[in-house]
Amino acid sequence: MLILLCWFFQSALFNFHSFLTVVLLWICTCTYVKMHFPALLEQRTGFRGFFWKAARIGERLSPWMAVGCLTMGVSIIFF
Repeated sequence: MLILLCWFFQSALFNFHSFLTVVLLWICTCTYVKMHFPALLEQRTGFRGFFWKAARIGERLSPWMAVGCLTMGVSIIFF
């Protein structure tokens, strides 16, 4: 399982399309978790701060994130 996960992230680093997909999904997931479980992402420093910053990006840029997710979904389906 760990080898498969490492292979996925390694291939996402070398393929820009996959990298954008991983970043968009990561930001959307952090924003979703913060909306439903705000106590998990209260810390702004340390390891959890990394996820808090992604959730903040998702909250403040939500229209742009929606456009990005829609564009990424269309490009995955058709290209």
